[in-house]
Amino acid sequence: MERFEFGVTTKLIFGADTISYLGEQAVALGAGRVMVVTDPGIIEAGHAERGLESLHRSNVKTCLFDGARENPTTAEVDSGRIIAQEFQPDMIIGLGGGSSMDCAKGINFVFSCGGTMHDYHGMGKATAPLLPMIAVPTTSGTGSEMQSFALISDAQTHVKMACGDKRAAFRVAILDPQLTLTQPPSVTALTGIDAISHAIETYVTKKRNPLSQVFSKEAWRLLSRSFLRVLSDPQDLEARSDMQLGAAYAGVAIENSMLGASHALANPLTSKFGTAHGQAVGLMLPHVIRFNGQLHNQWYRELLEVSSHHANTPTPDSGAEGLASFVESLLLAAGLSLTLEQMNVPTENLTELANSAAQQWTGTFNPRPVDQATLLHLYRGAL
Repeated sequence: MERFEFGVTTKLIFGADTISYLGEQAVALGAGRVMVVTDPGIIEAGHAERGLESLHRSNVKTCLFDGARENPTTAEVDSGRIIAQEFQPDMIIGLGGGSSMDCAKGINFVFSCGGTMHDYHGMGKATAPLLPMIAVPTTSGTGSEMQSFALISDAQTHVKMACGDKRAAFRVAILDPQLTLTQPPSVTALTGIDAISHAIETYVTKKRNPLSQVFSKEAWRLLSRSFLRVLSDPQDLEARSDMQLGAAYAGVAIENSMLGASHALANPLTSKFGTAHGQAVGLMLPHVIRFNGQLHNQWYRELLEVSSHHANTPTPDSGAEGLASFVESLLLAAGLSLTLEQMNVPTENLTELANSAAQQWTGTFNPRPVDQATLLHLYRGAL
């Protein structure tokens, strides 16, 4: 057996109304002054108020920063750093979707270590200890609560920077599925597809290992059985619980096995055309599954073995083609586009997109080698 490493540094607390534990968890980590990073939608839904109430019951002083936005940029991180410098927190909490959690990590980097977000592009670039952090996800998608990476876009160029450091992992992740009941249908669809892409991609990467595969498989089992359920009944708390746990487990897998070509292809679509990440990665995922399946069909069969007893899920014998078709059916059910043409992506931009995709770090972990020509072929296949 090949040598491998595996680690989970984040304490996971799961269950209905667990947001009420936020204050005691913060105090247990020594916090007295906490900066809560969130967005206006989370405040409107009342989730930020519940989190602040828990913190105040534990006599924790708080500062609320509501500047997180979808696909957080260096501008939002810089705004949060200014607030942090004024308030001088001893803990940062990311309360919201992946954007809030990534923004919290970004603020922690520049507040604790100085410099700009660009200084932390890559892996292991932190120059000092970071503040302890707690994640309270309100969506079921990125798995940011269980990994040490933040995706921050350059505010000028819109290029996404993956900034990772083991010290940027959340100390605690509080998963309260009741918080996900307020997600708008579009958010449920986009984040759900994102989580599904993570479960599938992490299972087949070059860096996968026996333990990461356990988390990928369990994530896929939970997500594949409940995604259609949350689309049809947004108040199904059991299905919401599956989605939230599945997204978190996929986040553990990302931390230990990375991602692949679907994400390399998706990121340029987001930076160039503002395409929602879930839409971009979902559109490209079936094409990458078919591409990888030419060499690794058995791996996709193994995924289907844990989900084939669910209604409408393909049998293991269908392999990569069956899985790719199933993902396409999920995209249709979610009301998402299946082609670049439907998203108004001009053919003349494909070469530029492929050049950018070839520079994405995630592509280096794809089980089949990809280069600019291969990625261009995959984009053309998605027209």
